[in-house]
Amino acid sequence: MTDENSNETTAAQDFEPLTETYERLRHSTDSTELSEFARRPLPDRADQASFSRATALLEAVAGNPHTPVEDRLFLAQTMPFPNVLIKLSVDAEPVVRQAVAANEDSKNWLLGRLTKDPIPEVRDTALVNKHTSWKMRLEGAQNPETDAKTLDYLGVLGTEIEPGASPILSSMVRRAVALNPNTSAQMREKLATDPSEEVRRAAGR
Repeated sequence: MTDENSNETTAAQDFEPLTETYERLRHSTDSTELSEFARRPLPDRADQASFSRATALLEAVAGNPHTPVEDRLFLAQTMPFPNVLIKLSVDAEPVVRQAVAANEDSKNWLLGRLTKDPIPEVRDTALVNKHTSWKMRLEGAQNPETDAKTLDYLGVLGTEIEPGASPILSSMVRRAVALNPNTSAQMREKLATDPSEEVRRAAGR
């Protein structure tokens, strides 16, 4: 193939309609091509058209199970784009969903969904993300399946962590931690000296 023909082929690929490229990547079984797309540097945000196209195609790559797990994990750890993270939040691999739960660019409603994940590690990771809603934190603190390490985190919200948080909401979470059977003895002792009387009372039960 001559250089001129090669350039024409490249140009044709560059101008492939977005929907066609999206569908091709969504159904592709070529793991090498999918991996290359997952790792490709994003265009400069100043080039809005190219940037939007690239993020849209990443959604297709993220949702394709033929994309190698390590590349889906990479996207879950590094991407700030809701459309990509939504795809990865329902990934078949728990380690990918857990990375979405840890990603601080994940929206609170998406984290809320992950606090209901069937895998404990995913749920617990979502509960300690700083963007998780107080409603989800409270439910996590009340859940007898939440592990002691996560309860240690929830038990100091509003005191040692996020000291400027709502006193009412944070004390509700700490009280629930005090009543949770999985809470460690050390955390229960700490809650026994909590600034909130309700939390102290719950810890003493």
